Amino acid sequence: MSLHLAPGPEGLRSQLFHIIFESDTPGAKAFDLALIIAILTSVTIIILGSVESIAQPYGEIFLYIEWTITILFSIELLVRLYCLDRPLAYIKSFYGAVDLIAILPAWLVLLVPGAHGLVIVRLLRVLRIFRILRMMEFVGEGHMLLEALKRSSRQILLFFSSILMVVTLFAALMYTIESEEAGFTSIPISIYWAIVSMTTVGYGDIVPLTPLGKSITVILMLLGYSIIAVPTGVFSAQVIRSIREDRYSEEACPGCGHDHHEKRARYCLRCGTWLDEFSEDPREEERREKEEKKAREAKEKMEELKLEEKKRADEDEDAGD
Repeated sequence: MSLHLAPGPEGLRSQLFHIIFESDTPGAKAFDLALIIAILTSVTIIILGSVESIAQPYGEIFLYIEWTITILFSIELLVRLYCLDRPLAYIKSFYGAVDLIAILPAWLVLLVPGAHGLVIVRLLRVLRIFRILRMMEFVGEGHMLLEALKRSSRQILLFFSSILMVVTLFAALMYTIESEEAGFTSIPISIYWAIVSMTTVGYGDIVPLTPLGKSITVILMLLGYSIIAVPTGVFSAQVIRSIREDRYSEEACPGCGHDHHEKRARYCLRCGTWLDEFSEDPREEERREKEEKKAREAKEKMEELKLEEKKRADEDEDAGD
């Protein structure tokens, strides 16, 4: 069962629902734009409010703006629940929980002493933007990326499992070679060092001292450079595949068998055969119209000839009389 109920084409709930929950009308687009501006303004104020040099002179202004946005968000949530047939089900959903989290910390700070630490939770308001983007033209691109990630998940998981084994082996080797004075006091600490070295971060808190340890470190760093491109390549290949599947069709041409056409294509690039089996080739219709036109013209010409022959026959008959 859906979460909403359309009360009628002219009902207030229906009109509000189309504005708040949809994005294909001018009113809905204006509402989404205003909501994005309010969310970004609120998040910006929370971030700037954490900077003491900015919060001191502008703190009171930030407070007024923040409470204005919080009240507007509260009214918006109430209107959302008013539009729905099952408001509790919406609150339990992901986006409903995000809407609730967007306003709840501010009211708790006001009502519950010592709840000021919850203010930072309001940064989760930025998650509300994803609901707006979900209803806009970004849906296709997001679905494409998720599909590519899903397809490449097994290869990436296998790759990271292999990396984990390599890191563990190098860590155990360095733990054996290096002394505790160098910082390699245990295998878990050595694993931390191996990951830092492989990613070429190089914090410098643990450094090998022996020539053999330094040589192994160089090998690990070079290995790190070479493996960074592997998951990127796997994921990129799946993205390209998703793009091709989204754009191209695998159905073969009935005329020549060519099977790599754009989905919007109506004719084969190789032989020109009509590709849409569920509709008629417009060229056939055009050809049929031309044939029908020729047939009509021929029929009209025959009728004209018959009329002329009849007219001449009548004239000859009159002349004979």
